[in-house]
Amino acid sequence: MSSSSSSPPPPAGTAAARRTALTTVTGLLPFLWPRGDWRTRGLVSVSVLMLLAAKGANVAVPIIYARAVDHLSHRDPTGLLTVPVALIVGYGLLRIASGGFGELRDAVFAPVKQRVIRSVAMRTFRHLHGLSLRFHLDRQTGGVTRAMERGTAAVELVLRLGVFNIVPTLFETVMVALVIWHLFDWRFALATVATVVAYVSFTVLFTSWRIGIRRRMNEVEGEASTKALDSLLNYETVKYFNNETHEARRFDEAQARYERAAVQTQVSLNMLNLGQAAIIAIALAGIMLMAAEGVAAGRLTVGKFVLVNTYLMQLYLPLNFLGFVYASVRQGVVDLEQMFRLLGEHQEVQDRPEARVLPARLEEAPPAAIRFDGVRFGYHPDREILHGIDFAIMPGGRTAVVGPTGAGKSTLSRLLFRFYDVDAGRVLVDGHDVRDWTQDSLRAAIGVVPQDTVLFNDTIRYNIAYGRIGATDAEIEQAAKLAQVHDFVMRLPDGYDTRVGERGLKLSGGEKQRVAIARTLLKNPRVLVLDEATSALDTHTESEIQSALRTVAADRTTLIIAHRLSTVVDADEILVLADGRVAERGSHRALLAEGGLYARMWIAQAAEQRVEDRESAGRQALEAADSRIPDLSRA
Repeated sequence: MSSSSSSPPPPAGTAAARRTALTTVTGLLPFLWPRGDWRTRGLVSVSVLMLLAAKGANVAVPIIYARAVDHLSHRDPTGLLTVPVALIVGYGLLRIASGGFGELRDAVFAPVKQRVIRSVAMRTFRHLHGLSLRFHLDRQTGGVTRAMERGTAAVELVLRLGVFNIVPTLFETVMVALVIWHLFDWRFALATVATVVAYVSFTVLFTSWRIGIRRRMNEVEGEASTKALDSLLNYETVKYFNNETHEARRFDEAQARYERAAVQTQVSLNMLNLGQAAIIAIALAGIMLMAAEGVAAGRLTVGKFVLVNTYLMQLYLPLNFLGFVYASVRQGVVDLEQMFRLLGEHQEVQDRPEARVLPARLEEAPPAAIRFDGVRFGYHPDREILHGIDFAIMPGGRTAVVGPTGAGKSTLSRLLFRFYDVDAGRVLVDGHDVRDWTQDSLRAAIGVVPQDTVLFNDTIRYNIAYGRIGATDAEIEQAAKLAQVHDFVMRLPDGYDTRVGERGLKLSGGEKQRVAIARTLLKNPRVLVLDEATSALDTHTESEIQSALRTVAADRTTLIIAHRLSTVVDADEILVLADGRVAERGSHRALLAEGGLYARMWIAQAAEQRVEDRESAGRQALEAADSRIPDLSRA
């Protein structure tokens, strides 16, 4: 049979891996215009109308202002100067409308923006959970979460600065050019457009160059900070070798590099501002000369002379922030690209279209049957871990897998849980390939008690209830009693509301393991996997946990992956794995009688146990002796 129902991941360099700034930004469009979400589409449409109204009012303001100037520059025949009240009131109303429509636009678009941020973040989060274990093992979790956090922040930045700053400014430029062309002639419109193009081009090119300088300054600043921190953390070593002068010199060199980079950054900013001001000043002077010549020739009024100057100044204000906006949007696009790259990661393990639902809980179906049929698997194509594994566990049976480190024991549980798909052969549950069941139902039917129990930084109640979200308090406490952790919890001041700390660090290893057992009991799965569940515990704690584990395993199909052979002596069948193959199989007594690998492992662990017991007895004797020594301080 085929090894997997899923297609191989796309190679590096495919379209999914290569994204341009344009494709990254346009990737937001489906979120801005979601299919079937008429409310969001309506809000976007109203926002666009508000944007058009605000820019229309903004473009009309200089026209009304110019007409008021023309009106005031002419006296009537009686020698009286009349005040153009209507024009002045209209000017004020247009100013209010320009600002008001802009604020209304932001208010209407606010829920859209937050919905887009939430939708992108949720899709990325769900996609990350859908990726295979291979993806998460190959990457640093902190880097992945930072990429997601920066990406969601970049969504807000690109929408705020890109959609409502750059795009409206370009739209206003086109409107102004058309109005100037209509009121004056093509030369004025061409000069206006040329000014904006020159301004934008200069700003973009100069800002791109400045980004490199700014990046170097940040790197040098980080280097100086690192050197200072490293030197102070190693204070004693510096003192041991009398290297205070050396450390001061290294720090000063880093500071000197930062000084040069900071000066370059400031000077480059001054040059950018100077260049922008020069372009606007030259354009203003040129256009005003053209307008002044028209006024002198009688073709233009004084109001139109003021009008063309006002339009340029009005365009200059939003363009003045273009350097900052461009740099911010550019960084936002980079962050957004990283998040979309995560969304483009191939899901290695996927449900088949015809996948069925496996009954998960014991009350829904009896214990499941498990079979590994000629399973071959390797985490990398050039290194196979399992070489044709065959075994079966009858419903309600207990099978243990033992062997040296690296034999492939834990890989079996990962394949059963379908963290990976096999390269060849099949893993069957209830007679069907695990790839024929949906991942959700398959994993709901399997309970795992791992070696390293990781708890959430929440209450004991929450961590137990994680086995079945929505369980009642009575069900949680019953599971805790079966796991033999209830009495311990009740002795705590806050009981089940006691917080366990980061990764459960406030609890001992045995207490964490009991909470994990209670969590699995609450899940009530048909299959139980004990993956080195007690190998990290001391012998005394292990013996206490074993009775709880026997309670969990009762009436369930159980796969035990163990390091300590003393924990598997009552298994129905024991498999001894060596180099990815089943080297021996049988009951505990039969394997000891064979005198093979299992017997040698048993003898070695028994010797280790005797040494450990002697050391434990010695510690207890010392503690008893200490308790009998009189307290001389009270004598």
